[in-house]
Amino acid sequence: MCILFKWMFKNTVLILVFFFFTLLSSCQAQNKSIVVAANQTHQYVPLLKNKPIGVVANQTSVIFKGKEQYTHLVDSLRSLHINIQKVFSPEHGFRGKADAAEHVANGVDTKTQIPIISLYGKHKKPTASDLKGLAYVVFDIQDVGVRFYTYISTLHYVMEACAENDVPLIVLDRPNPNAHYVDGPTLDPAFSSFVGKHPVPLVYGMTIGEYATMINGENWLSNNIQCDVTVIPLKNYHHQKEYHLPIRPSPNLPNDKAINLYPSLGFFEGTPINAGRGTELQFQHYGSAKFPKTTYQYVPKANFGSKYPKDQHKTCYGVSLENHPKLSQVTVKWLVDAYQKYPSKKDFFGKTFTIHAGNTSLEKQLKKGGSAKQIRDSWQKDIHHFLKIRSKYLLYSLD
Repeated sequence: MCILFKWMFKNTVLILVFFFFTLLSSCQAQNKSIVVAANQTHQYVPLLKNKPIGVVANQTSVIFKGKEQYTHLVDSLRSLHINIQKVFSPEHGFRGKADAAEHVANGVDTKTQIPIISLYGKHKKPTASDLKGLAYVVFDIQDVGVRFYTYISTLHYVMEACAENDVPLIVLDRPNPNAHYVDGPTLDPAFSSFVGKHPVPLVYGMTIGEYATMINGENWLSNNIQCDVTVIPLKNYHHQKEYHLPIRPSPNLPNDKAINLYPSLGFFEGTPINAGRGTELQFQHYGSAKFPKTTYQYVPKANFGSKYPKDQHKTCYGVSLENHPKLSQVTVKWLVDAYQKYPSKKDFFGKTFTIHAGNTSLEKQLKKGGSAKQIRDSWQKDIHHFLKIRSKYLLYSLD
């Protein structure tokens, strides 16, 4: 009996020691800072040496040098003697200053004198002439993980053009600040547009690198062609790990709160409701000059990123969400609230509401008086189906 007790005690101690060190190792991994792919130059710069390169970039395409310190990817690559021939810019432009949906022209970067080809101007897809002579295209743009945020549509067209012209693509991955959940209405392919090209839920819970592999794997490119894609992965990242964006990804997403609320308030883009454009709280409150008067009010005015905001110079009455707890789902109660308050129901749904929703169901549900719960319940079957598809392309753990 004594020998048995000693054996049990010894092995219990060993198990506890093993458990302790496993837990310690896990905690240390959790606390390590995320390293974006752009910073891992040793993984991709050797591929680019002595070759003509194109770069798809905007103001978020940076290499971090320390806390809140960084250099632009284009400047960094040039300092490493990489031959950048062309820069391709998405919506909002290379420096990220254009309004949403504003035409962006071709030009020349004043700092580097490199030609800039707009992918949000005359054409959204690089032409054969644009890609002629390039050995690689490097794609590095910070996404926010929302279907109607157009950077993933730009990714689609860049992949398609590269595939058609036999140009390999390198995607430098960045964290998705909304990767901690999957939710929202799934796009009906009949409503595919630049504001949503693929049959995915509104919030799809993937990094842009993972999304690139899904575009290929699900044969979403024209004629089922395949792009030669190399994804440079993140380090120390998983889907539940919070990530603060040090640079606003577009003019009207100024902070973490706006990015978190954007999927839910983005529905208002296709309505007369002001979702904060023309204020300093973009996507952190909503209102209308036609709502019943309330104690919370604000006046939209032209500002950075919004030259002509809805209800400009008018007093909007609405709801403040600046202090709302962090969301882990798409919330439609504010859309239901706004529809019920708006006096002219026939004028509530604009031309782009359906393409933002990705289907006609949401508009029909609101018109029939559907509750937020009923609307959310209707999404679940499609979300469950998508989760099975998504699982094939995840590069990082879910927790």
